Amino acid sequence: MKSIVVFCGSGEGYNECYREAAYELGRTLAAKHIRTIYGGARVGLMGALADGALQHGGKVTGVIPQFLQTKEVAHDGLTELITVHTMHERKMRMHELSDGIIAMPGGWGTLEELFEMLTWAQLGLHGKPVGLLNVNAYYDPLIAMCDTMVQEGFLNEYVKATLLSSGSITDLLQQMEDYTAPDTVRYISRQTT
Repeated sequence: MKSIVVFCGSGEGYNECYREAAYELGRTLAAKHIRTIYGGARVGLMGALADGALQHGGKVTGVIPQFLQTKEVAHDGLTELITVHTMHERKMRMHELSDGIIAMPGGWGTLEELFEMLTWAQLGLHGKPVGLLNVNAYYDPLIAMCDTMVQEGFLNEYVKATLLSSGSITDLLQQMEDYTAPDTVRYISRQTT
């Protein structure tokens, strides 16, 4: 992987471990010569992620809609800042630039971005690895909800397996490197026949 998009909060959360993990993820991506693609802000986990990469010689591309440049306070030290018009354009551009997707802790925006990437994968629109960096067990309830979706017949186990997860940056990146996309075309045809 040459570039990874990271979806994460524009806030820092109440526990310092989230900011520390974002900074460490940026540092790790820089050390592995993986370009960081993210939302372009200098605040919250987004800012910590970018700073972690930049302060360790990494390349960072931010993608931010014009209307958020002042609200999220665009980071002025990035390798590249791409300005777009809409949130949908933002996600699409970030996806186009990346070889893999990581979601860190965040709010509704982070979850919306994560689930759009998972839905696109389920539909066979991409074969990129999608992972949760499960810092402080933040995503445990979401993982449990995915299990419930399978148990209740709304999500196939085969599709659920496309969501990778780990509390360890090193382990998650290894899972992503080892990832092989499932044959979603075969899965979709089974569901519609």
